[in-house]
Amino acid sequence: MNVARIRMLALASFLLIALALIPTSTTATHSWGGYHWARTSNPFTLSVGDNLSSTWKPHLKTSIADWSKSTVLDLVAVPGGANKRCSATAGRIEVCNNTYGKNGWLGLAQIWLSNGHISQGTAKMNDTYFNTAPYNNSAERNHVMCQEVGHTFGLGHQDESGAALGTCMDYSSDAGSQHPNTHDYDMLKSIYSHVDSSAAAPSADDTNVGKDIDLNNPKEWGQAVKEDHAHGGKPSLYVRDFGNGRKIYTFVVWATDADTETK
Repeated sequence: MNVARIRMLALASFLLIALALIPTSTTATHSWGGYHWARTSNPFTLSVGDNLSSTWKPHLKTSIADWSKSTVLDLVAVPGGANKRCSATAGRIEVCNNTYGKNGWLGLAQIWLSNGHISQGTAKMNDTYFNTAPYNNSAERNHVMCQEVGHTFGLGHQDESGAALGTCMDYSSDAGSQHPNTHDYDMLKSIYSHVDSSAAAPSADDTNVGKDIDLNNPKEWGQAVKEDHAHGGKPSLYVRDFGNGRKIYTFVVWATDADTETK
């Protein structure tokens, strides 16, 4: 075998090894733009407002226990302070369920940003669809609850193809996708690896943004910035920019083949 052929075979072998070492979607970053809650130390405590019916309360309890296993944050359930529209409360997360109508979405997570810091967040479950097949079961409720709460920390989806990655941050209906996995906890450590100089409460100007808007209506979410490949290319992430560094981001899980009313 000549020297040139030996070199070509060696190069081919090197390329195959290098490709095998490239991270897959299970190891890729899924930070939601690096957005995070301001705090001066880790772990920090985040209050979660419980506005849920008796059907949903056990699923929130599971999600709080799961996410509190992170080394950077602890969640504490507090009485809910939201109205039927699931309005946000400064400095915490409000979690709600309601029959929000045939608007296409199964679950929503929304965060209010002020110059890159999260000032408040909401997670919503739409019982219009959860009261019907294929969503009326414990596994689907755990999956969507865990995912929407996870978004409010600054986490995105690990994968949107429908592949089962063993995490609630995927788009799978697999029974193994009801809880965070190691990569989710590692991602939180990365997002919250630095601390802030201040954890001052957000201003009223920051938290009143969007107060008079129906944020349950897809027409009010603003610009679509990311597609959801598991649901026919429908957007999975929207941003509404109010200027002066103030934005509302909406992460949406669409109901499969949803019967959608036009608003």
